[in-house]
Amino acid sequence: MSHFSQIKTQIRNLNYLQAALSDLGVDWQSGPREVRGYRGQTRNAELTIEQENGYDVGFSWNGNEYELVADLQYWQQPWSVEGFLRQVTQRYAYQTVVKETARQGFQIAEQQKNEDGSIRLLVQRWSA
Repeated sequence: MSHFSQIKTQIRNLNYLQAALSDLGVDWQSGPREVRGYRGQTRNAELTIEQENGYDVGFSWNGNEYELVADLQYWQQPWSVEGFLRQVTQRYAYQTVVKETARQGFQIAEQQKNEDGSIRLLVQRWSA
C-alpha cells in the first residue's frame, strides 16, 4: 500500500513553479527524479525537494497540472502542507503575471504587499 499523497494544484507551467519555489527560498532539483517515500517507495516527479529526513516532496505532471506528491507523514517543511501550497500558489501566480505581462511588453510600475498577504501589481506599457 502506498503512503504517497497526491494533491491537485492549478500549476501548469514548470518554469514558473521553479521561480516560485526559488522566491520562497526552497531548494529544488529539476527532474525527472524519484520522490523517496516510506519503505523505499518512490514516485516519479518533474521537480523534487529533498528533505533532511530522507523523504522527498515533489511535483509530478498528471497530464493536466502539477500535483504535489509526498508522504505527508514525513512532511518536514517550514509551513504546513496547506500553508506551503498557499505560499507556492501565490508566488506561482505572481511569477505568471510578471512573466506573461513582460512577454506582452508590460513592465511593473508599482508593487505593494498588503497586510493580508496579498500582492497588488500595477503594470504599464508605453506605446509609440
